[in-house]
Amino acid sequence: MRALILVDIQNDFCTGGALAVPNGEAVVPAANHLMSLADVVVATQDWHPADHGSFAVNHPGGVPFTMAELGGLPQILWPAHCVQGTAGARFHPDLDTQRIAKVFPKGTDPGIDSYSGFFDNGRRKATGLGDWLQAQGISDVLICGLATDYCVKATAIDAAQLGFITTIVTDACRGVGLKPDDIGEALDAMRTAGVRTAMAKEIV
Repeated sequence: MRALILVDIQNDFCTGGALAVPNGEAVVPAANHLMSLADVVVATQDWHPADHGSFAVNHPGGVPFTMAELGGLPQILWPAHCVQGTAGARFHPDLDTQRIAKVFPKGTDPGIDSYSGFFDNGRRKATGLGDWLQAQGISDVLICGLATDYCVKATAIDAAQLGFITTIVTDACRGVGLKPDDIGEALDAMRTAGVRTAMAKEIV
């Protein structure tokens, strides 16, 4: 059994959003296509409270894209994004959400950030995604979405570590690229963790 995990395909990560990933909305057609190649489709959703500690605005003098600390871990300070109940937190309107069997919110604890769809960044709490996939009899996962060098990377590495045969569909992802090498290094880190990479046309 194969699952497709859609990572954070939300308005705030697309053009015009509060934390837009360059050309982020380009993943939507590929994501919709990949749904037909999976037995089960699930989605992760950044779902932050307004007082989330990863937001620069919640740190006196905080500047977006600089480093701070949160929950005892190094933390990039982000522009406020995907705040619970806002339009920016909704899935992109062209995403075929009718195919999504279950949505797994993440980033709900203001005291720690959560890139992975499986755990927070300190691996202190699980979202339930891993147990849910196992209960459905899933052995293989395809992963696509936003962003390659953060939430896609963390989700894929955790999936592989949990024992799922994990493939990231590279042309159905886009990255932030704060530094020029970030996306390439993220792909290398995923491969080192046992994650496979493939183009959408290679998935059958």
